Amino acid sequence: MTSQTAETAQTPVEQSHLGTISVIAWSGENIDDGRDMAFLLAYSLGDGTAGPEAGERAVRLLLEQTGLPVGAGITDASRSKEPISLLVESGSASLTMPSLRVQSLVPEEWIAAALRRKQVHFIFTTRPWPEGKPGVPVEAEALKAFVADEDVLAASAHCVIPVTTLRK
Repeated sequence: MTSQTAETAQTPVEQSHLGTISVIAWSGENIDDGRDMAFLLAYSLGDGTAGPEAGERAVRLLLEQTGLPVGAGITDASRSKEPISLLVESGSASLTMPSLRVQSLVPEEWIAAALRRKQVHFIFTTRPWPEGKPGVPVEAEALKAFVADEDVLAASAHCVIPVTTLRK
C-alpha cells in the first residue's frame, strides 16, 4: 500500500507576474440599506512579466493564500487566513495584505462613508483592467461597466474590511 502526502509548502506568489496593481475608491448607495458605502476596487493592469493570463493566476493565488474566496459572495476580512488591514488617514487609504501594500488618494465623501460605517467593501478582481491606469482619470461609466460585468464579478473576491485610523 502506498500513500501520498500533501505538499505543505505554499507556492509563493510571483510578484513580477502580478504586474501593476491599482486601486480605485468610490462611494455609493448600498442596495441593502440605502446609505453610502465606501468601495475599494483592486486589479492588475495585466502588465506583468509573463502576460495577463499569468497575472490572473498570480492574483487568484494571492487571494486564495489570503483566504479571500473568488466568486463566493462577501466575506469578512477579519476572518481571513492572513491579516488584511485598511488604514484611512489624511486623504488616503493604505491597504495591507500578505505580499501586497497599496496606497491610494481617496475622495472626502469616500472617507466620510468609510468612517461612518467603520468598514469598506473591498473588491479584488483577478481580471486585468489595462484601461484603469494609475494617475489617469476613469470615467464613472467606464468604472461602472467594468465593476458590473458578470465575468469581472465572478472573477472577484469581495469582503468587508474594518477601517482603522491613527486617531484615538
